Amino acid sequence: MATVASKAPPTITTTDGTVIYYKDWGSGQPVVFSHGWPLSADAWDDQLNFFGSSGFRTVAHDRRGHGRSSQPWDGNDMDTYADDLSELIEALDLHDVILVGHSNGGSERTRYICRQETSRVAKAVLVGAIPPLMLKTDANPGGLPIEVFDEIRAGLARDRSQFYEDLSAPFYGANRDGSTVSQGVRDAFWLMSMQAGLKGAYDCVKVFSETDLTEDLKRFDVPTLIIHGDDDQIVPIADSALLSSKIVADARLKVYPGAPHGLTLTHKDQFNADVLEFIKG
Repeated sequence: MATVASKAPPTITTTDGTVIYYKDWGSGQPVVFSHGWPLSADAWDDQLNFFGSSGFRTVAHDRRGHGRSSQPWDGNDMDTYADDLSELIEALDLHDVILVGHSNGGSERTRYICRQETSRVAKAVLVGAIPPLMLKTDANPGGLPIEVFDEIRAGLARDRSQFYEDLSAPFYGANRDGSTVSQGVRDAFWLMSMQAGLKGAYDCVKVFSETDLTEDLKRFDVPTLIIHGDDDQIVPIADSALLSSKIVADARLKVYPGAPHGLTLTHKDQFNADVLEFIKG
């Protein structure tokens, strides 16, 4: 029994009974990663390996409803995502944490910083992140119209497998002339996406499109690096990073020319080097 228990996947159980799977590699100052929709912690493997090999403890979890975590019917909302992150950080007793969030993972980190004391957090990195708000509103005229997100929901309901396969092209810029993105990269995106439960993935569309994080960003009190590709077809830079960098006090903005949404893979060497420099700076 002891042998079986030692080989069990690493998980925590949150206060509402949701089981959250996580990876925990290396040792040293913790760097905690949060993946984008509709992926899993596996999307960060290149970074987990790089930073783990560079003297850091690297942690990444599967968001509830995604990957190997539970797929609860309820709780697919930004506050609960942030609370799950908080429970993971507290369960592992992490301190002096570097928070790194991609896309919706950036939103999760933003809400965490707003809802929790930042005594455990040293720095934050937002990558291709959604904040402050994706949806077009009277107060956010540069956002995307609700019909864009309605079509995402319709695509999920109609044929989520084909939807994810199609989405992998703009996600990594594979639909651009001269792209060198491999079919393997696109296949991995599809596989991770298909691990997400339909209910959680569907609910998350409303979360990442309609959650206004403007006030959350104003509460940032840790050094923050914002990285975004200027050819991001998923989260256009004009209404995300260019705005967030003006809201977060003393934020540092790095724009990658020609980079797509999935730049943590397509531009991983540059990304890893920039984040390492920021952490050590």
